[in-house]
Amino acid sequence: MNWNISAWSIRKPVPSLVLFMVLMALGYFSFKQLPITRFPNVDVPVIKVEVTQPGAAPSELEVQVTKRIEDAVAGVNGVKHQTSTVTEGSSVTVVEFRLEVNQDRALNDVKDAIARVRAELPRTINEPIIQRLEIEGLPIVTFGAKSPAMTPEQLSWFVDDVVIRALQSVKGVSLVERIGGVDREIRIALSPDRLLSYGITAGDVNRQLRATQVDLAGGRGEIGGREQAIRTLAGKTTVADLAATQIVLPRGRKVRLDELGTVTDATAEQRTYATLGGEPIVAFAVTRAKGQSDTVVVADVAKQIEMLRKKHPDVEINEVDNTVPYTLGVYDATMKSLLEGAVLAIVVVLLFLRDWRATIIAAIALPLSIVPAFWTLDIANFSLNLVSLLAITIVVGILVDDAIVEIENIVRHIHMGKSAYRAALEAADEIGLAVIAIT
Repeated sequence: MNWNISAWSIRKPVPSLVLFMVLMALGYFSFKQLPITRFPNVDVPVIKVEVTQPGAAPSELEVQVTKRIEDAVAGVNGVKHQTSTVTEGSSVTVVEFRLEVNQDRALNDVKDAIARVRAELPRTINEPIIQRLEIEGLPIVTFGAKSPAMTPEQLSWFVDDVVIRALQSVKGVSLVERIGGVDREIRIALSPDRLLSYGITAGDVNRQLRATQVDLAGGRGEIGGREQAIRTLAGKTTVADLAATQIVLPRGRKVRLDELGTVTDATAEQRTYATLGGEPIVAFAVTRAKGQSDTVVVADVAKQIEMLRKKHPDVEINEVDNTVPYTLGVYDATMKSLLEGAVLAIVVVLLFLRDWRATIIAAIALPLSIVPAFWTLDIANFSLNLVSLLAITIVVGILVDDAIVEIENIVRHIHMGKSAYRAALEAADEIGLAVIAIT
């Protein structure tokens, strides 16, 4: 049976015209809502295993933790490459799998491998954190906040409590991360002389504080004929309450914590810094959610930032970095190249065939072929990015080449004295399958 679609479309043009009108409408509306991103949404199976042990030296972590984790993960099916980074108190192993490996399956396999060697790892380590690495999860816009009227502690708290909470409510934002600033820290400085005089060590004080600074659920109980929740509240709400904590000494004696040293409300040691124009700032980077458009997310974030500026005029919030202009530049350049290629193709058809009818047919065929492709991209959850736009540009070239071959063959049959209808039927029948095979 000969499935000649071209001949069937020529004999019955109405279904073909209706079909392409529907596809043009679907492609147009899909093009309007397609997300614009820098890179495509690629699910690369990359798993990160992070193990922390405060105070541990890198050499100890390498021997006791990193090597055992690498040996355990090496036996997992589909592992392509492993990379480990060991610093003071931290061991991070990144496991890259082959592309055909399912990401969820890779994550579960790594978790099972770590669970098998968990008993061999030191007991003093924190529970291993095993998670997927999103390759596309990079910040798309970064802002910096500064205020002469605020201390670094107040500005950091403002960014954490006000700015980040406001931006996380924006649709399409997956993560807002603070860069620079300081963290609050309740610092207990014990006096060695006082510890020695009371016959207690810093480790004893640490264990007692860990045991007492905790809030626990105690179940339910019936009080006065009504069921109520029972809770054990041992956490301190103020620095003064913490300083008044009773520390048990040998022989049953007790002493206040502030009698063993000083308790101050301070800040943790600053590990990261952010500056803009030579002045210290507190920066925050915004990362979009998977499948969202870079341009839409940045526009919504900009509106939220403008609202924050009006509500808090004493805080100056400036844009530090933005990847969207580059993404839009690539998008505009590709669309411009697409239009230029279509115009040049039409001009080539006119110059070489010297037939206005063939030129008009080629001019109509180009949008009829390109616009419905956007509907296909939308169905496949693709975005307009470097790869998809490049693919469309290349396909347009193939389309123009095939169209010229078809039109040239039809014109050849017309010059043989055949009518346009008969020439289209026979010409399409001759090279239709060959054109499809070449494409």
